[in-house]
Amino acid sequence: MARMKFLCDADRCIECNACVTACKNEHEVPWGINRRRVVTINDGKPGERSVSMACMHCTDAPCAAVCPVNCFYTTADAVVLHSKDLCIGCGYCFYACPFGAPQYPKVGNFGSRGKMDKCTYCAGGPEADGSEAEFVKYGANRLAEGKLPLCAEMCSTKSLLAGDGEIIAQIYKERVAKRGYGSGRLGLAGGVSREPSRR
Repeated sequence: MARMKFLCDADRCIECNACVTACKNEHEVPWGINRRRVVTINDGKPGERSVSMACMHCTDAPCAAVCPVNCFYTTADAVVLHSKDLCIGCGYCFYACPFGAPQYPKVGNFGSRGKMDKCTYCAGGPEADGSEAEFVKYGANRLAEGKLPLCAEMCSTKSLLAGDGEIIAQIYKERVAKRGYGSGRLGLAGGVSREPSRR
């Protein structure tokens, strides 16, 4: 069985936010919630890099480990989903997630922030596939239709890859071999690199 994963090639991301917009439109995500965002480091400086971030659907998800009501579950495709019916809005998952994936519709303390929302890898939720209830709570279930997440499909530079982890790792490996370096290098030809000085 495939293990579905995301990979963002920082050498290709141009911070256009098409992935963010595609996600919000496809799932009719409420105002104030961003299931995906673009993070830029060294903005406007040599070595600037942007990365599209969302739930990384961890193998051993820390959000699931701290949830007191066990609302998280992992599908056969290794997609980490949650049940909004079970969620109590405690916020433990928000603090445990290193990627900032869990989002809440309101700012407040325990129970008043509402039900948690996060990237579903376009795989819906625990309701029946393609049902109205599933769409209202979790958005479109593209995976059930044999499609990949829309954020990756809308990426104009193909920096955001989604699919079987082994396949996207191979695609990235081929890209690195072709260009001769990975994202660890700062800048392009003639730029600053992490290689030690030969002087």
